[in-house]
Amino acid sequence: MQQNKNTNYDPEKHHRRSIRLKGYDYTRPGAYFVTMCTEKGKCLFGEISDEIMQLNKFGTMIHACWNNIPKHFAHIRLDACVVMPNHIHGIIIITDANIDRRGEAFSSPMKSCPGLVTENASPLHPITQSPHGTSSGSLGAIMQNFKSVSTRKINQLNKSPGTTLWQRNYYEHIVRNEYALNAIRRYITYNPLMWPYDMDNPDRCNVSEEELKYETKKRCNFTNEELDFISSAKLRTGIRYDIKYRTGQDYVDNEP
Repeated sequence: MQQNKNTNYDPEKHHRRSIRLKGYDYTRPGAYFVTMCTEKGKCLFGEISDEIMQLNKFGTMIHACWNNIPKHFAHIRLDACVVMPNHIHGIIIITDANIDRRGEAFSSPMKSCPGLVTENASPLHPITQSPHGTSSGSLGAIMQNFKSVSTRKINQLNKSPGTTLWQRNYYEHIVRNEYALNAIRRYITYNPLMWPYDMDNPDRCNVSEEELKYETKKRCNFTNEELDFISSAKLRTGIRYDIKYRTGQDYVDNEP
């Protein structure tokens, strides 16, 4: 993408619509399913072999950076996560900021998770903006930190300073109840099994939507209800991204 040297106006950037939920406070406690993809979908982190993700040194570093997020943000807990050849899926749980849960894994039932986002969630509360415009302690701040740290580490390993590792944006789905949490956990766990049909796979099988649902249900052992939910959640993250990004629409730049 080239930008006119005489103006800060970027026709692609300024015509993107945000995929964040308008008016939603992403500093509030709750669970979030996030996806981050590599620049131009490059498969940098390893390969799928016998339906198992085999991490290379870059993928191992990405996984380590992800696990280290609570060292930078004491108010979060990490849940299920998978590093794929060119993207990462994970669940981040933002807890009460006044409770120090540094390094604690989330293993208790969702009902015991402080601040679970529900359909009857309380009104938005005031948020504090950091100097660069991202709310301090918010999901955006967490993802920006992960992106920055992991990019620096990978470029050090690869001796490629200044190289872009990730696409500008990340994609999130607000987890609203325990049913959704468990379905997304299973989706993440079984993600390597679905790599042949993954829209981020440059060599993916060309199948219809119905065939894709059939393979997802069979390989991941989903019920019809779980499949419907996962399809909906995926639509708001990966599938929407794949369709819109490839047409140059709905791809938001949420960084300065």
